[in-house]
Amino acid sequence: MSLHGTAGGTGADDEGETCGTDALAVLELLARQAPPSRFEALLREARRTGTDGARLDRLRRAVRLATDIGATLDRREQREAGLATLVDTARDLTLPYDLDTLLRVIARRAARLLACDTACVSLRDAHGLSSHVHTAEGGRTGLADGVLVPDGSGLGARAHAHGEPAWTADYSVDESFPHSEEVDELVRAEGLHAVIAAPLRVGDTTVGVLYGADRRVRHYTHDEVALMSSLADLAAVAIEKAGLLDQTRAEVTELERDSSRARTRLTRMRHVSEAHSRIMNLVLAGGDLCNVATAAGDALDGTVMIRDPGGRSLATCGDIPGLDEDAVAKASLDAHAGRRPVLAGDNTWVAPVIAGSEDLGVLVIRASTGLTGEDGRLLELAAQSVAFLLLMQRSTAVAEGPVRDELLDDLLADPQHAPQQITQRARRLGIDLRKPHVLVVARPEGGDQGRAVVWASSYAYRMSGLKTVQGGCIVLLLPGEDASAAARAVSGEVSPLLGHPVSVGAAGPGHGPDGAARMFAEAMRCLDAMSALGGAGSAASVRDLGFLGLLLSDDHDVDGFIDSAIGPVLHYDAERFTDLTRTLEAYFASGGSPTNAAEALHVHPNTVSRRLERIGELLGPQWQKPGQILEVQLALRLQRTRAVLAGQRGTEERPVP
Repeated sequence: MSLHGTAGGTGADDEGETCGTDALAVLELLARQAPPSRFEALLREARRTGTDGARLDRLRRAVRLATDIGATLDRREQREAGLATLVDTARDLTLPYDLDTLLRVIARRAARLLACDTACVSLRDAHGLSSHVHTAEGGRTGLADGVLVPDGSGLGARAHAHGEPAWTADYSVDESFPHSEEVDELVRAEGLHAVIAAPLRVGDTTVGVLYGADRRVRHYTHDEVALMSSLADLAAVAIEKAGLLDQTRAEVTELERDSSRARTRLTRMRHVSEAHSRIMNLVLAGGDLCNVATAAGDALDGTVMIRDPGGRSLATCGDIPGLDEDAVAKASLDAHAGRRPVLAGDNTWVAPVIAGSEDLGVLVIRASTGLTGEDGRLLELAAQSVAFLLLMQRSTAVAEGPVRDELLDDLLADPQHAPQQITQRARRLGIDLRKPHVLVVARPEGGDQGRAVVWASSYAYRMSGLKTVQGGCIVLLLPGEDASAAARAVSGEVSPLLGHPVSVGAAGPGHGPDGAARMFAEAMRCLDAMSALGGAGSAASVRDLGFLGLLLSDDHDVDGFIDSAIGPVLHYDAERFTDLTRTLEAYFASGGSPTNAAEALHVHPNTVSRRLERIGELLGPQWQKPGQILEVQLALRLQRTRAVLAGQRGTEERPVP
């Protein structure tokens, strides 16, 4: 019994010891995290050694339990690793990325988290009708970036519709969702099979989809799907934050741009204010129009020209080459109609010079660069300053008018007052009578003379001359040597102002205080001669009247008349020793017959014809017209008479200069 008992006890102990040994072996493999092949090797060894069936069943059960425990531990480790990666990703997504960089980071993290071959992010457009892939990680073809994912197709549509991840083990053969040709083409080009899509949700709104894909058939686990969903939630928050950050950056940039524009505008306004102050100080300090034009040109970085209502230049600070006068004239009308500067083309602006409703002229500027809004304002202020200066000059002229009128009346008086006293009075008014002067007489042909008298006061003051009114005519004594040019300038200004014809006669130049009365008499005779000849409303000097001017002039400038009539022919003969003058005399003596003139000169008629052609080139194509041909014949007679008289006195013929 004891043996039996001993034997029985020994058998049970051996069996328990054997079971413990088998369990210990399994636990050791489990503790070492041995691969499944080691457990299979343990079972094969037990079968090889002839282990009985019950023990082998217990061993199989232990191996199965150990394998399940190992798998559970592997899943836990994978979950912990995924969570750790997710935490790192969450920390990484808190960095201040711009949107494009953030999308690349999200795609890279998704590929690493699920060990996918490729990953990408698609975002919905502003209208929410379709999505575009913005970035891809791990692609081979580069076709994914920018591809259109139509709404309602693909796994993305399912993920968006259900608000949870959707996946497939093999995309191309899965017919459980609608396909699109664009996405299918991309899947084929990249060689993809398994695809998982997780919606990017911000509250109740889905802004896009996070994709992961493999180039093999793969069944995603619940843990992998959960990780993908968690990453998509984090990514959605980060994308929203990045969008807000980009928006904030854009707003900050716009604010900085607005601030820069405001600073620039403030600087320009300060420049405008300072420039206007300089121009006004110049005006108040007694500066003239040239000074104002120069100051305005410096402030606007251009060339400025001040013109009167008739378009004549009053002052300029430089030349404006290639100025389109027609465009300037049109722009002047538009500028006065709109009371604002108008562009006349090629960086040329025209600003109206206005005092109330009165047109005082225009200010023309050719700018080096285009004018800004502040420059336009400065141009308007400069035009106002010019208007103010013109009004000041007019007021000064009106205030000094009686004194200046009295001085010119004394200059024209007969007998004349003491020249020395008159010279001193003129010097006090800024008039230097020792310099050349011309005298202009303007007679309005009808209408009120009041406006003409006011204009004449301003014009005389502006031109540093004198003005008076005698016998219904405006008399101007102006500095200069060209009486004809002075007459045309006066006519060009006063005629448009009055709106009816004005006859203008001029004489001069003269020097000293004693020449004014003589020039006045000549100018009046010139004016009367124009009226007698039917030239009312014209402008001329005694020199412009040809031989009539010779008769009307007090000094009878024979040399000047001969030179103006046939001077080019005389000079040509003197320089080239030709006989053009003698040919002219023979031509007129023969009654205008080239053949008879050739006989008288003993030359061929063709020679006379060629000489007459040369004379036409020298005197102009109109030299045989009745008016000019009379002057030519008279000049030839005077020239011949002077030569005869000089010969009678035994002197040499004096060539005409």
